[in-house]
Amino acid sequence: MGILAHVDAGKTTLTERLLYAAGVIDAVGDVDAGTTQTDTLALERQRGITIRSAVVSFEIAGVTVNLIDTPGHPDFIAEVERVLSLLDGAVLVISAVEGVQPQTRVLMRALRRLRVPTLLFVNKVDRRGADTRRVVETIADRLTPAIIPMGTVDGIGTRAARCTPYRLGDPALRTTLIEALTDRDESLLAAYVDNEHAVTDLRLGRELTAQTRRSLVHPVFFGSAMTGEGVPALSAGLVELLPAEASDPEAVAAGRVFKIDRGPAGEKVAYVRMFAGKIRARERLPIATVSDTEVKVVESTVAESTVVGRRAAEAKATVIEVSDGGGWVRRPQLVAGEIGRLWGLTEARVGDTIGRPARAATEHHFAPPTMETVIVPVRLNDDGALRAALARLAEQDPLINVRADDTGREVYVSLYGEVQKEVIQATLAMEFGIDVDFHETTVICVERPVRAGEAVEILNTESNPFHATIGLRVEPGPPDSGIEFRVAVEPPKVPLYVYKNLDNFTEYMGGYVRQTLREGRFGWQVTDCVVTMVDSGYSVADGPPSKRGPLSTPADFRNLTPLVLMRALERAGTVACEPMLRVSLEVPVWAMSAVLTALGRLGAAVRHQSVSGDLTTIETVMPAARTPHLQRRLPALTAGEGVLESTFDGYRPVHGDPPTRPRTTADPRHREEYLTSLTRHGRRG
Repeated sequence: MGILAHVDAGKTTLTERLLYAAGVIDAVGDVDAGTTQTDTLALERQRGITIRSAVVSFEIAGVTVNLIDTPGHPDFIAEVERVLSLLDGAVLVISAVEGVQPQTRVLMRALRRLRVPTLLFVNKVDRRGADTRRVVETIADRLTPAIIPMGTVDGIGTRAARCTPYRLGDPALRTTLIEALTDRDESLLAAYVDNEHAVTDLRLGRELTAQTRRSLVHPVFFGSAMTGEGVPALSAGLVELLPAEASDPEAVAAGRVFKIDRGPAGEKVAYVRMFAGKIRARERLPIATVSDTEVKVVESTVAESTVVGRRAAEAKATVIEVSDGGGWVRRPQLVAGEIGRLWGLTEARVGDTIGRPARAATEHHFAPPTMETVIVPVRLNDDGALRAALARLAEQDPLINVRADDTGREVYVSLYGEVQKEVIQATLAMEFGIDVDFHETTVICVERPVRAGEAVEILNTESNPFHATIGLRVEPGPPDSGIEFRVAVEPPKVPLYVYKNLDNFTEYMGGYVRQTLREGRFGWQVTDCVVTMVDSGYSVADGPPSKRGPLSTPADFRNLTPLVLMRALERAGTVACEPMLRVSLEVPVWAMSAVLTALGRLGAAVRHQSVSGDLTTIETVMPAARTPHLQRRLPALTAGEGVLESTFDGYRPVHGDPPTRPRTTADPRHREEYLTSLTRHGRRG
């Protein structure tokens, strides 16, 4: 189960309260005092926010609950991303004072898209300004109308606030259940129309459970995590309404690595959720990843990214610890339905699967990082140590996307926001003793092909320095489709003596292609395209089935791919696209004219306006690079009364001269420079 929320809605305090109610801890920890069970990092305790997901297990009525506490600040949404595909159910926490906030909307959209059964918990009913009626109306308007309030609150907004849960048979609950459940079940509707008294409260209770577990409706509970009011009703709802995973410990092993940490001696620790089967300590485990590149750290430097397509290997877990009763207990095995910490998986990375794949991995349910900055050590002799430290941080959060230019003089990191940048800076100082500065933050663009383009290099011709034939065609793909790679050549033209079968060849070639497209014509990642291999050939020492000549190797295909692909990309042409944000502004009516003028000057396109009382809501779309300027100006334009919410809205072509980004590798369009770089890094042959 995941607990998710906008920052400061109270999810970590709710976690503490659930642990206390289950008897796992003797006292409820305090976020501000840094005494909570799940915020274990020194920086989390210092700042009073969750930065990395944490796992804790407890029992409710004989049911084991593996709870994952996730960050609430949008700068750490990548941690939430990695958790979503693990969940059987979720609790989305909403403040009864602040109501539905920007991150709340983003999270609920992702949960509904993935059809994760979700309960809503309206927290802080004891705080001044709490208004459950307003919050419920806002939930129905902004999140989903498929909600069912599960109780009432008396003394709202006071320390004496009391929550009374509904019971089956209460008239108010029965009315709500009939309205909500019959909308989503025709047989229930027919039975009710035929004879409303024949639809018993017991049947409504069963239907509530069934529709909640199918993510059709979302029960809403009320309470205060600080005082514990309303938490018993929520605890009962977790067991009754969220689905327990039907795990088979005798099935083929299936698990996923969702977090990487380091032990006291710097050893790698992999957090794994087991979906089926079991794994034993010192048992050889098949591990595979769908990552495109394998980042290697050599001599404390950020070295080259070696393309490997789908990496598969075997490894042994030397030690297994299982989350149990609020702590970690050493066990001989990890079985289905459990979350464990595994030592010994030295090559494991976030997203790796153990055994057969179980459920689709969660990818791109949230916007990617839209900012990038150069990070430099304050002390020049910390340069190598900084690269090694950043490689460690990239293990924990691959989306920071550490990259160094070809000279190694500048290192770039991707960011979601300024808070994440501050956390990286503080982490490097506290954990690694490295003080760093950042250059100006820039927006990350992408490139998209404009039309189709094709190129080919033929084996044993003067222009081709490698022992392979490769022909590639690049075409535009649908928006937000990523990179699709296809092979349209016959197997006899593929060196199966190296790649074993066509599927392996396709995976490796797809890896070479994706690695090349990390930097396009303007230096940005190329996306939303289809790349098709239209020609292929190789040579063997004694002739047929292909051409006679020196033996073709994987290095020939790997090194030739960028030369062909970048030429095809040149012929296709690309357009640089900048990230856009969907911005919702709530401003006083009297400030509307000034705000609209400011939006016009910033190039924002107003999509919708509405007036309610003395407030105006303005919906607009604008470049992400200009949103901080609007945020800075809004208080002055609205006398401090303006509210801004923003969410990612995709990429749009940049008008005028395209922005460029420094390359981190030699440009394959500059042939001699590219070939020289291969020799320099020992990649030839």
